[in-house]
Amino acid sequence: MRTLLHIFSTFRVGGPQVRTAAIVNHLGRKYRHLIAAMDGATAATALLDPDTDYEIIQLGATKTSLVGNVLAFRRILRSRRPDLLLTYNWGAIDWAIANFLPLSAHVHVEDGFGPEEAGGQLRRRVLTRRLVLARCERGVMPSQTLHDIATRIWRLDPALLDYVPNGIDCARFARPPDAAIVERYLPRGDLATIGTVAVLRPEKNLSRLIRAFARVNETVPARLVLVGDGAERAKLEGLARDLGLAERVVFTGHLQGPERILGALDLFAMSSETEQMPYGVIEAMAAGLAVASVDVGDVANMVAAENRPYIVDRDEISLAEAMIALLGDRARRVAVGRANRVRAETEFDESRMFAAWDALFSLNRRAAGTDA
Repeated sequence: MRTLLHIFSTFRVGGPQVRTAAIVNHLGRKYRHLIAAMDGATAATALLDPDTDYEIIQLGATKTSLVGNVLAFRRILRSRRPDLLLTYNWGAIDWAIANFLPLSAHVHVEDGFGPEEAGGQLRRRVLTRRLVLARCERGVMPSQTLHDIATRIWRLDPALLDYVPNGIDCARFARPPDAAIVERYLPRGDLATIGTVAVLRPEKNLSRLIRAFARVNETVPARLVLVGDGAERAKLEGLARDLGLAERVVFTGHLQGPERILGALDLFAMSSETEQMPYGVIEAMAAGLAVASVDVGDVANMVAAENRPYIVDRDEISLAEAMIALLGDRARRVAVGRANRVRAETEFDESRMFAAWDALFSLNRRAAGTDA
């Protein structure tokens, strides 16, 4: 059985962690999985099927010197002897450096950027990625935008890069929502309901969404539902109060299984400063929702052609106008949602993703490396 070592900056619940858990669960005991988080957080372990073969590795303190980290990580690579090292995003780059003189075959996965790179690439990181990731067997990107960055800015060999779109179980999102969840968070009434699913972090720019919603509410009486939790919750709750929207903005906190509520929404909205191929958009599409979103990452190419006019500039006025247009035309909104569902089922069902990752998990070293 091949042993895979997965390195995350964090193993809290987020897009890459949800995807990895789905892949691990689907492939069952075909592989042995070692999972480590640089920050020691492992809440996403709850997503893993206990019948799969996985182990959480505690790394201890990792915020030491780069040299100290590299030496420590090389010791782990030698002792654990994984068949494949998988590093996820910039937060795991020290492991890519540790494997520069290869001890294991290596696949690097890039899902996107934190707030520090939302406005552009940092030169030091560009140079590091350009040098270190060239040594990988493969680089994997779930978005065309990232694939372009990797080839054009990081100057990685396109022949060694794979575009593997994220996928979901579309059938889950086609089911009716959970009546108890809907009753709890969406009280009866005639208000239109806009929703989003996101970790409440700065780069999601949910302040923009709340301010845009304030404009919507002046024209179309509505409710905004934020599904998710995170460090920005208190700040966002305060903004809603300051705008006089405390009764109209609903915070559900973390909700296991967004399909339990998505189908009850009238419209999905996204306001992120940086994204690549967001799961929330795919899930909304699979639930048959129209999407009003700022133009970020691959979103405009992800949605159905009928939905593209509602992917707009990154400002609250444009986002508000897109939401108002969709809420004001029910027939159009339903037609757009139906087209999104077809596109999700055709392009983003998880079966394609599972097959691609199974092939990646089987990779071997390109050539024998030299140990340090």
